[in-house]
Amino acid sequence: MLNRIEAQIPSLSRAEQRVARWLLAHPRQAANATLAEMAAECDTSEPTVIRFCRHVGLDGFRDLARRLTEALSQPASYVHRSVGKDDTTADAVSKVVDASIQALIEVRSRLPLMPVDEAVSAMSVARQIAFAGLGASGHVAADACHKFFRLGIPCSALGDSPTILQFASIATADDVLVTISHAGHWPALHEAAEMAGARGATVIGLTDPQSDLASSVKLLFACPISEDTSVYTPMSSRLVQLTLLDALHVALALSLKEVAADNLRRSKYVLMARRSNAPRHS
Repeated sequence: MLNRIEAQIPSLSRAEQRVARWLLAHPRQAANATLAEMAAECDTSEPTVIRFCRHVGLDGFRDLARRLTEALSQPASYVHRSVGKDDTTADAVSKVVDASIQALIEVRSRLPLMPVDEAVSAMSVARQIAFAGLGASGHVAADACHKFFRLGIPCSALGDSPTILQFASIATADDVLVTISHAGHWPALHEAAEMAGARGATVIGLTDPQSDLASSVKLLFACPISEDTSVYTPMSSRLVQLTLLDALHVALALSLKEVAADNLRRSKYVLMARRSNAPRHS
């Protein structure tokens, strides 16, 4: 990213060159600066900064900040963002657990701002609930579907872009679409949320509040978990998603009262009966 900007300096206007040179000299400051702050630092206007972004092949100032952050945050370890190569096994395990605990504490502090009652109200009268997630979030969607259907509401797990988009295209005002994404940058999820919402469906999002997806959902469960997506291990963000969906499941069960209790009892009984009737092998 930084090399590309440096290579394009000769093709930029003088004002845009000032932006490029300041950015190359202060990349970390630039990654966290607002549009107004960057314009002031470069002694130019905000439109000039935006034109600079376009000229170097970016979608805009927000895209510049995201690309700079990615360029500056190459992980020291692909095992876990909190674990270094010199850590002992015991230290590594403690750091992973501590990171997950801290993520849950942060989300707990945000619960008063989350639309729990609105989400439960929509789910309780839904014709169907669809849980949509891609990549690692697809496993979270499948887990949620496995839990929620036992309350007596038809549920589905949507784990690929074509299926998610097709569901959104036929969604109705009686449907609930729950979109799940840590970063919220999957174009298909963003498009599906807008499409389903336009058709009257209630769209719920578990995602970063600054993401594209967050701007497209009706009910946002903000999950701004600071996590490096270059690390390919189970992440704290997934634990937060699972916990929030478990909490919604319990809240919905309480809202449905005896109907939910009876359905849960029946689903548990049929499994117990099957196990008791299974042939025993010596």
